[in-house]
Order: sequence, then structure tokens, then C-alpha cells
Amino acid sequence: MVESTPSFLAPSDVFVRRHVGPRQRDVDSMLEICRAASLDALIDETIPEAIRMDGPLVLGGDEPKLDRALGEHELIAWLRQLAGRNQVRRSYIGLGYYDCIVPPVVQRNVLENPGWYTAYTPYQAEISQGRLEALLNFQTMVSDLTMLPLANASLLDEATAAAEAMTMAHAIAKAKRAVFFVSQRCHPQTIAVIQTRAEPLGIVVRVGDPLSAEIGDDVFGVLVQYPDTEGAVEAWDTLASRAHDAGALLVVATDLLALTLLRPPGEFGADIAVGSAQRFGVPMGFGGPHAGFMATRVEYRRQMPGRIIGVSKDNSGRPAYRMALQTREQHIRRERATSNICTAQVLLAIMAGMYAVWHGPAGLRRIAGRVRGLQLILRAELEALGYVCPHAEAFDTLLVGVPKDAAPYADAPTLADAAMAQGIDLRRLDTYRLSVSLDETTTLADVERLVAVFAGEPDRAVDLSARAAAVEDQLEFGPTHARTSTYLDHPVFHSYHAEHEMLRYVRRLESRDLSLTTSMIALGSCTMKLNATSEMVPITWPELANIHPFAPAQFVQGYAGLLDSLTRWLCDITGFAAVSLQPNAGSQGEYSGLLAIRAYHRSRGDNQRRVCLIPTSAHGTNPASAVMAGMKVVVVKCDERGNVDVDDLRAKAKKHEGQLAALMITYPSTHGVFEAQIREICGIVHEHGGQVYLDGANMNAQVGLCRPGDFGADVCHLNLHKTFCIPHGGGGPGMGPIGVAEHLAPFLPGHPLAPSDRPGAVGAVAAAPYGSPLILPISWVYIALMGAEGLTHATKIAILNANYMAARLSEHYTVVYAGAKGRVAHEFILDLRPFKQSAGVEAEDVAKRLMDYGFHAPTMSFPVAGTLMIEPTESESRAELDRFCDAMISIREEIRAIETGALPRDDNPLAGAPHTAAVVCAQSWDRAYSREQAAFPLPWVAEAKFWPAVGRIDNAYGDRHLMCTCPPLETYEAGK
Repeated sequence: MVESTPSFLAPSDVFVRRHVGPRQRDVDSMLEICRAASLDALIDETIPEAIRMDGPLVLGGDEPKLDRALGEHELIAWLRQLAGRNQVRRSYIGLGYYDCIVPPVVQRNVLENPGWYTAYTPYQAEISQGRLEALLNFQTMVSDLTMLPLANASLLDEATAAAEAMTMAHAIAKAKRAVFFVSQRCHPQTIAVIQTRAEPLGIVVRVGDPLSAEIGDDVFGVLVQYPDTEGAVEAWDTLASRAHDAGALLVVATDLLALTLLRPPGEFGADIAVGSAQRFGVPMGFGGPHAGFMATRVEYRRQMPGRIIGVSKDNSGRPAYRMALQTREQHIRRERATSNICTAQVLLAIMAGMYAVWHGPAGLRRIAGRVRGLQLILRAELEALGYVCPHAEAFDTLLVGVPKDAAPYADAPTLADAAMAQGIDLRRLDTYRLSVSLDETTTLADVERLVAVFAGEPDRAVDLSARAAAVEDQLEFGPTHARTSTYLDHPVFHSYHAEHEMLRYVRRLESRDLSLTTSMIALGSCTMKLNATSEMVPITWPELANIHPFAPAQFVQGYAGLLDSLTRWLCDITGFAAVSLQPNAGSQGEYSGLLAIRAYHRSRGDNQRRVCLIPTSAHGTNPASAVMAGMKVVVVKCDERGNVDVDDLRAKAKKHEGQLAALMITYPSTHGVFEAQIREICGIVHEHGGQVYLDGANMNAQVGLCRPGDFGADVCHLNLHKTFCIPHGGGGPGMGPIGVAEHLAPFLPGHPLAPSDRPGAVGAVAAAPYGSPLILPISWVYIALMGAEGLTHATKIAILNANYMAARLSEHYTVVYAGAKGRVAHEFILDLRPFKQSAGVEAEDVAKRLMDYGFHAPTMSFPVAGTLMIEPTESESRAELDRFCDAMISIREEIRAIETGALPRDDNPLAGAPHTAAVVCAQSWDRAYSREQAAFPLPWVAEAKFWPAVGRIDNAYGDRHLMCTCPPLETYEAGK
């Protein structure tokens, strides 16, 4: 890249040099091996000229100016000033979001630790044991607190978890029922997301009072909030009986902290419980990311969305964790799916689980009791002042009625304004009602300040110590509501309350996981590039972390500026007119984009346009998203080179011309090739009245070189957790914003608590207006530090790295697909299918053997069964690329030894992989290969050996003996 002149004034820490792995001398040598005349020549041979940008990428905007290279120190200082425009205030807004205390031992050693946040989804369980154990703790915590036996490993947020529960209940319903009844006292964002999700599916959402409503035979499910959005605690036993008698399921949206004191949903008849684990040590972050949760009965395990962690055993008989029932992952069912969820909020679920491990059941109960006690004090004082608190029982939230013409305030808005002037934010409900939600951080001094404000004397000193002593014996709820059952009885929640012990436990789990701190993770279509420290630093700043998502707009101007510049840059990068940041996962971006297309057609009176064309190579989430958006999937063939069969596309577009809604296509293709006919493909769809949805999973091969908005796409989602450096976090968080052409901009998602000026906006698709804003500064910092030239250079190097590795490995394996000029895009597929016949070796064996070399396997058997899809990214150095290539070449020689008979088919390093330290160091060794070959197959492996925590896991055993909560200690002691 070219830096600004004079060069001596450029920052010494120009970020592009740190982000991009290969040095110039490496680039020159790699180009020779690729037989490319230059880097630009390689790009010209890779990307069709017809879709190349006319000029260089330009990133607009005044803050900050990106017309020169910025240093990390300089930019972080600039962002600190921008974040300072946010005001960290005392928020009592509630609505499911609470300030909390992140245990420092968890913040430093999990949230800020790349050993935790740079790992990939635990598909390779043998090198993911620490993360899986932490997720099992989370599941156990949720299951115990809700008293429902089966919990998943997290969902995206509370609102989408409730929507998933709705579609789950609909799938379970035996009869054809269409009504989902929702309590009017659920959180408004939850109601909105449910309504959005229901409408395309033909589900009728009926909102009302569940205490008086009739539950007829057209109702398949009922949702209530417990405690509800106004803070009231109701007994739902009778409602549960009424729902069950009518053949409906009861879904309860609940609060985990409240459940340490309140009867759990499973004890009063709930079939499904959902909610957010945010207040368990995860910052508000202006709305996310947070771990949603779901728990249910075991009989519904195959209808449950999301991932479930279970216990199995390895080939030595030792307990081992894995994702249980993987074949029931909803999106794998493609157009038969009822959910498109293919990710989770793993990092946040781990934080919430560690919060419970750190505090234990007694500590959680103390925190809950403190919140409850402060609420009782506030209630007594407000009632003494003449305010009305109508709900008989509450946990943390008080609904407060302001009597008409009562001094010192005439109405609730006047009172809320007075509080705002004192740095206090209350939830405004209507003219005479507001609510106050307390949390873990609330102190007696805070309550005294609140009382002074409500009294109309904000400067008056209030002493509530006597009142505090009086409520000491009122913390327990009465017999109707009080929890009597125990929870978190497993030793893990009782063993790590000293910081040394907690630190060592967290470190022990971290050591069982392979992350980017160990080696490259070359997953095709799941870009695993550098997650730079400078990008991660801002997420723990209070000015970004401690902001309520519904704080008054005038106090979040820092976020407003950051979101504005990020959306503008994403528009510049993609060529689209507008971007929505609300979708909080790639799957939700797909769904949102299709909803916008659907709304556009309907605005033109084309209600019949419901057909969505999807190539056979598409991600499983594509057809699942289409079905959720109310569309009918029609599959389009691919040709022998992996490209969309244009003739088949043309025929099916013509056949469904009057009903065609959209084409979903990934570009470059899932096969790692830039299809030369992409403009023609888009033109065919437009000619027949459809819109083009482009899956942006492979945007890492396009940034700065071509733009979806220029070559025919109408909408594209972007995986910020791939191309734009938000770390995968072991399986989440993610962000999937969508860019749209101008004619689709009016139909971007809206939100009930963040009104927009778009009358055609589709409903909310996430609980918070901007999805997971706390992680957006990561992408903001990345783009700002790279600048337009740096981003373009990174794309070129990503393509070079892939072609270099393909060139080296093509001498030993067959590269399945390549472009017209023999080039691959930023990823490529190696064919392992011949080895099943020649050596009895399958893709899984190669994946497990790579662990012995210290590597995570590339994407296995997708999009082609029996293959590996490799994506190196631009961040990996040539040395690391060569290490991976050397490992793959060495494995090929091991396969050759089996083919020649030098090693038996049933006794070789691949069949025995992965090899644990316990196996290699065992007293006896009776294998046909040496211990050294098993553990140290190449000289450099010994320099930093990563030992798999367990041997190969028996997946079938885990599914036959489903255990999805922490197993008893005797399981380990007996080696069962």
C-alpha cells in the first residue's frame, strides 16, 4: 500500500502492516509459486473484469478522515473522544436490561482473553473441551434455575428466543392451530419480534390479558413474562392448567436472578422457558451481545432450536463433551427447518455461566435478596410520599402511579424529566405511570437519591438505614411465590469462590481449547482472521459497555456517531444505498434481507411472489431463512465446475415468473470461485421480476475490488464476525447487518422503541434496535485503521494466500473447483474422497489427525461431502501457511503408507487420531506406528505441542445416552 507523504510523518504503528501476514519478500516468492506475474495480475486472473470496481474504494465521512494511514494509538485516542459523547447515567429503565458487575476475574480472563474469544464453533470437540465444559455449566445453570431438564447452549437474545419458542410450539402442536397468545405485559420488544416472525408463517399473534383471556382450541401456545414488564409477580399455575387442557403449551419468559427467590417455571407447568442471561455478569452494551436462553422438557429435544452440549466418552472410555444431536440442528433440515439458527452467543453464555460458578447459589441468592430488599425500601418510601405501587408482589421493578394533581409533580413525564436532570433515567409508560428497575449495582445511597427526586427535593439528604433494617425479614416471598427447591447443587458451583481457584479453573479450561492463539484456523467460508487487540480494547470502556439500549437519544451521541460512520463505510464497501445494523447474526441478516424483499413485492401488490430460487451449494441457513420469510424454496442445479447452472436458473425463473420473489446466491460461490456469469444471473432474476439476495459470507474476497451493489445484487448481509474482524468467540457473538439498494431501503427493520421515518419498515428482528452494538466498535476500528487502501490490499493478500496454498497442495491432493483461468478465490476445496477406497481414510480421519499437528481442521464435508474447504485469510504469515501445508503433505504421506501396505488400515496414525498425552505416555504401546509419530509427526510440532484433551469421541454413544447438564463426579472417577 502507499502511505501519505512525507513518509517520516506517518505513524510508526501503521496497522495494515500488523494485520496482513506476508511481508513483501514473501509475496514475491509466493507469486512465483503461483506462477503469477504480479499481485494485480493474479487478481485480474481471479475476479471477472466485468464486475471489477471502476476506481479505487473510497470511504466517506469527516469523522475520522480516512484519507491517510492511521496509527493504532492515534485512532484509539480518537475513539475515546467519540465514546465520551455517551453519558454513563444511572439507568432504572429495565425492560430486561440491567447494569451488573462483571467479576474482574471473568473480565480479564475470559472477555479480554483471546484464548477464549478467538476460538471457533466446537464442531471439532476433541480440541474444544474447555469451551464445551463451560457451556455445559451454562446449560446446567439455566436448567436448575428454570427447573426444566433440557437447556440449549444459548440463543441470540430474549426476544428472538421467545420467537423461537413460538415456532417450536407451533411445530409440536398436533392439531392445525394458528394462534399464539402473548401477554400484553411481556416486554414490548419481545412482542414486536414475535409479531415479525409470526406474520410470514401465517401465525396469528393475539395480545391480551392471560388472566381473563379464553384459551380456545385454535391456540397452540401461550407466552407470559415472569416477573412481567411492569414488575408484577403472578402465579401462573391456573393458566398452565388451562393451556394444557386446551392442548396448548405454556412458554414463560423469565429472569434467572429472580428465579433464585421465585418458584421456577418448571414447577408451575411451563413447557418452555426463555430469557436473557445478561444480568449474570454481561454488560448492557447498548443492547448486546447477550446470551438468550431456552429450556424445555426432554421430549421436545428434537424440536429445540440452537445447539445442545452433551456428555459422551472418548475411545479410552473417559467422559468427553460434544455438541449433542448435531443432526437435529434445525438449519440442517434446509427447507423443512422451523429455525435458521446456526450460531449462538457462546462467549456471553460462558461469561454468564462463569458468573454463576464464581458466586455460587448462595452468592446469587444474596445478590437477588439485596435487589429485592432495596425494592421493598423504595416501595415503602414512595407509598409514604403518596405514590401508588399497584402490584402486590415484585422482585426488582416497581410500577409507580403518579396521582393526578399530586405535588410535587403533575404527571409522570414531569417527574421523569426531573429525574433526568439529576442523571437518572426512568421508564416512561404513559401520562400517569412510570417504572423503576433496580439491579445488582444499586446501592442504598441510590435509593435515597431516588426518594429525594420523587419527593421533589433532589438536594435533600435522605437516610433510609432504619427502613433497611425493617425490611430484613421481608426478603422472602410468600408461600404462593417463594422458591423452595434447591439449585446449582453440582460441585462446580461450590468450588471456585477463591480467586486463585477461579483463575486456575478458567485457565485449565482455556488450555483444553485450540484457538487462534495456538495456530491458524483455516475454515472455508468462516473467515478466521486477526482479531487485533486494538480492536478489542474499546468493548470494556464504561462509555460503551454501561449504556442501556433505550437510554434517551441525547445521552448516546457517541454511539450515534459511531453507528453512522460504520453504516456509511459499509455502504461504500458494498455499493448499497442503506444498511441496517439490527440483525445480530448472519442467519438473521438472511432473514431480514428476505423480509425486505417480501415487503417490497407486497408494496407493489405482488403478494403472490413467494418462490425463492436457491442453488444446491447454498448454506443450509439459506433455505431455512426463506421458509421463515414465508417463501417456497425451488432448488437450482450447479454444473460440474460448481457454478450455478445458468440454463437451469433461466428455465426455473421463467417457469415461476409470476411467483418469483428472489434468488439467494453466495458470491464468490461456496465452492471458492468467482462465477463469471454473475451479472447474467442477476439479470435473469430481474428480468422475471425477482430480487437478488447475495449471501455475504465470502465478502473477504471482494472488499475494495468489487461491490455486490454494482453487479446486480439488491440486498446482501455481511458477517461482521468474519470479514470485519469481530471474533467468533467459540461460536458467537456475531453480527449480520444487511445492505440494500435504494428501492429496498424503506423496508429495513424497524423497532417499537426506536421509531423510524420508514413507513414501510418490516418489524423488529432483534431485541435491541442495533442488534449487538457493543461489538460494532471492533469492526469500526478495523475499517478505520485499515483505510480504503489497506482493506483492498488485505483482500488481494487473502486471494494470494489461498492460491499459494492451493498451488502447494495441488501436487498432493486434487483441488475440486477453480475459475476459468485456474484460480481460486479466497478459499478452495481439497478432495479426500479417493482415500476412502484406497486407504479406508475419510475426511474425519484427516480432521482428527490435524489435531496432532496442532491445527483445527478446515471446514469438513461442506459444500461437498468428503472434502476439506480451506480459507487462510490475509492475516496468516507465510510461515504459518507453510506449516499447515507441511502438515497436510505429511498426512498425505501417512495415507500413502496405508495405500502401499506399510501401515494397516485399522492401525495407523489417522485411525488412532487424535493422540492424547495420556495415551502417548501410557506404560504400554502396541500400535503399528511409534509414539513419536503419533505425537510429534514433524520436528516443529514439539516446539509448542498442543495436546488434545480427549481422544476421538463416540458421537453415537452421546446421542443414545443423552446427558446435557453437569455429570456427577463419580462419572469421572469411574472413567465411565
